[in-house]
Amino acid sequence: MSNASASHLTRRGILAAGGALGLGAVLAACGDDDAKDGGSAGKNTAAAKSGPWTFKDDRGRTAKADTVPSHIVAFIGVAAALHDYGVEVKGVFGPTTTKDGKPDVQAGDLDVTKVTNLGNEWGQFNIEKYASLAPDALISTMFDDTGTLWYVPEESKSKIEAVGAPSVGISVYDRQLDKPLERMVELARSLGGDVTSEKFKAAKKRFEDAAARLRAAAKAKPDIKVMAGSASQDLFYVSGTNLSIDLEYFKALGVNFVEPPESAKKEGGGWYESLSWENVDKYPADLIIMDNRTQAIQPADITEGTWKKLPAVKAGQVIARNPEPILSYDKCAPLLEDLAEALEKAKKVS
Repeated sequence: MSNASASHLTRRGILAAGGALGLGAVLAACGDDDAKDGGSAGKNTAAAKSGPWTFKDDRGRTAKADTVPSHIVAFIGVAAALHDYGVEVKGVFGPTTTKDGKPDVQAGDLDVTKVTNLGNEWGQFNIEKYASLAPDALISTMFDDTGTLWYVPEESKSKIEAVGAPSVGISVYDRQLDKPLERMVELARSLGGDVTSEKFKAAKKRFEDAAARLRAAAKAKPDIKVMAGSASQDLFYVSGTNLSIDLEYFKALGVNFVEPPESAKKEGGGWYESLSWENVDKYPADLIIMDNRTQAIQPADITEGTWKKLPAVKAGQVIARNPEPILSYDKCAPLLEDLAEALEKAKKVS
């Protein structure tokens, strides 16, 4: 996999989720929950909830519409989260399908054949298709503190805004996972989503139980050093925990992470340190959690001999990590459960 996409990035551009390959996002917009009622369970239709809609987003901007949006366009991970809460979108952008046409990991349970894909790769956003959907809300996450919407191209910002849909940004920057999860619930509620049913309550309890399990596992294995990595053809990226919502949360629960110094993460915008494959053993680690997104080379496909010699790799102590978690309790609970299980089984090998 080429890392050419990272070669021309701006400061914003290197804010890749979780500190893997820099991709860079853009566009400012509006939206969060000033909605007055909890909404009814089910899909976001005019019948589900009527009246004016407002939502104050994580930039402090309030998105407004005369009725609850029913022609939503969203970043694929946001669309997947909203789908889990019964809110359906008309269009998506971002990694939606893989090269063989299968749903991308970021699509979750969303049926990608039933939504209009405006662009599957970074920089792709078909404005004509976007306008044809008559969008009444544009929703994405934000990986910086300046209000840029993830995967919305900056060069197309004015044209996208001219379509007229209010926009909403949910921050996934420098906060713990539970906070954006709460914000997604608030957003789904405002859109008429299902956030009161037994299914919802069960998913939230599962998440809470998983967090307790991870805390217990980390307490029982304080000497197990965990490294968050991502692989490209030429470089191995070691993520710091300072900015990523999942790593910050795991660390708060007691997980002992490899933490590159700030000076080493400077070129990675504070997210990660880049290592040559020759230096992939720079940090001792007993357990490695690897970026499972499409742009990253997966562990089974890494051919570097230095990788295969790592103690954690030789011990089979490598698991997947999604640096861009789908922000629903149903999708985030397994992330905690998998890490807890890996810690419970892990042996000190470094």
